Amino acid sequence: MRLRKSRKELPVGLDDEAVRAAYDEHGGELFVLAYRSLGDRGRAEEAVQETFLRAWRGADRYDPQRSTLRTWLYAICRNVLIDASRARAARPQLADADLPEVPAPERPLEQLLVGLQVEEALRRLSDEHRTVLVEVHLRDRPATEVATELGVPVGTVRSRVYYGLKALRLVLEEMGWHGDR
Repeated sequence: MRLRKSRKELPVGLDDEAVRAAYDEHGGELFVLAYRSLGDRGRAEEAVQETFLRAWRGADRYDPQRSTLRTWLYAICRNVLIDASRARAARPQLADADLPEVPAPERPLEQLLVGLQVEEALRRLSDEHRTVLVEVHLRDRPATEVATELGVPVGTVRSRVYYGLKALRLVLEEMGWHGDR
């Protein structure tokens, strides 16, 4: 399956045709995500169905200026998978011993979803802030080395890191993140 990025917007007042188009565009990759997380085809199908139901119900909250449709649907699916994990943990006597456990949030699947959302948030920052954050925090390079490469004083790099982190936090909060993540 080939993953595609969507630039389509989800219209407010989502109708059947828009849901079908969104499902055709993203349903397959959301199913793969759910199946890898849940390990059960039926439960994965239910998770994808719940994802699109929540998207349909919350269509008025979707803002294409804040995230792509794909990122928004992945965030909803992530929440559905977390809810499924919590529900299963609350009713362990209903769980089939042969089924794998739903991954905890600190596992690789959760890290992938968080990474997609952070990537989307970084895109919304200025080029100067994004560049220094990627170099200093993600690539773990010293500020002096980044300053030399960019041809700016070290203090400028440190200032951009500081204000870039503040801007990133604000963008993530706008995307629905809370300080406890």
